Amino acid sequence: MKLIQREDYLNQLNRVKGTPDVKIITGIRRSGKSKLMDAFAESLAQKDAAANVVRINLRLKQYQNLLDGDKLYDFANAHVAKGRKNYLIVDEIQESSGFERTINSLLDEGNFEIYLTGSNAFMLSSDLATLFGGRTFELHVFPFSFKEFLLYYPSTDLTSSFDNYVAKGGMAGSYLYSNPQDARKYLEGIVRTNIAKDVVKKFSIENEVLLNMVIDFLMDNIGSKTSIRNISNTLTNNRFQTNNKTVGTYLDDLCKSFLFYPCARYDIAGKRYLESDKKYYLSDLGFRFAILGTRKPDYGHLYENLVALELMRRGYEVYVGVLYQKEIDFVAVKEGSKTYFQVSDDISIPKTFTREVTPLLAIKDAYPKVLIARTRHPEYQYEGVRVIDIADWLSH
Repeated sequence: MKLIQREDYLNQLNRVKGTPDVKIITGIRRSGKSKLMDAFAESLAQKDAAANVVRINLRLKQYQNLLDGDKLYDFANAHVAKGRKNYLIVDEIQESSGFERTINSLLDEGNFEIYLTGSNAFMLSSDLATLFGGRTFELHVFPFSFKEFLLYYPSTDLTSSFDNYVAKGGMAGSYLYSNPQDARKYLEGIVRTNIAKDVVKKFSIENEVLLNMVIDFLMDNIGSKTSIRNISNTLTNNRFQTNNKTVGTYLDDLCKSFLFYPCARYDIAGKRYLESDKKYYLSDLGFRFAILGTRKPDYGHLYENLVALELMRRGYEVYVGVLYQKEIDFVAVKEGSKTYFQVSDDISIPKTFTREVTPLLAIKDAYPKVLIARTRHPEYQYEGVRVIDIADWLSH
């Protein structure tokens, strides 16, 4: 498999290297966490010849005896090198029973700087502080961005590359399949066999068929305001008996697995957060095409999904904006500053352009405003609004 250096993540890991907290790398299955750890371990050895890197992948048979937390503890301590900087890197830490006690003990003893990866639902952000007494730093890994896709598939034709990225998605494991149907089968397996079954196991879900129906509904309604009641009613009308409480639980579980990311609404005029009718964005568009095929894709909504995930990659808190009766696709917040984003497909028709830019122009504060669309033209400004081609924006 062709490997690329995921520089943004490596830079983040290097920035926190030397801090005492447990570094925990989370993300959806097959998003490249283990490969990232391989690259980081290699960089540690290159930068410091005296570094002692203890690397364990609990999914490999050679480490099967370490699935007991006490044995993992003994193994780690047996590999401490006195007088050297010791790093412990463990993949799929949740596979080792009693790992919380083991890691806390190793952390207290101070012999290792510790890095852990965990798969989706088994390593929840909400659990980490409790597990390790708040002594954690979480790095969340997403599937390939468009920028990383261009490193994997170098091309001077940005337009063609962007179309290819939308269709393939960012799960690099699928790139090994030359036949598109085989690639989609691989992606479908991740959703149906790995993620859904993980959620069923972790949260003791009784109805896996219903869980998959909720997944399909969310994939089919990317970019639309979604209420628990609406999902429940739609499934019930299609003869899948359920209720609001069950659907709400399933939604929460799917977000904890990192298959979907929820975006709450933000009232721009009232400067308050709204709880109702969140939007749910898919972790990778390749999953949608694998599960639903190419039926009725709303490219405006698919591009909205790409922008939402990219903003999260870039470290923004992302909300759906509400301004009176108008909607702003995203209010992106970082370090106390806001940027407003509107996302569209084709804005070459004046009526469409007006519809998309009007909500941005209605915002009276001085924060930046951006319209991202499939313009295929260089960036320009319209009454203070930056208008940027989506492929160009994603590639930088």
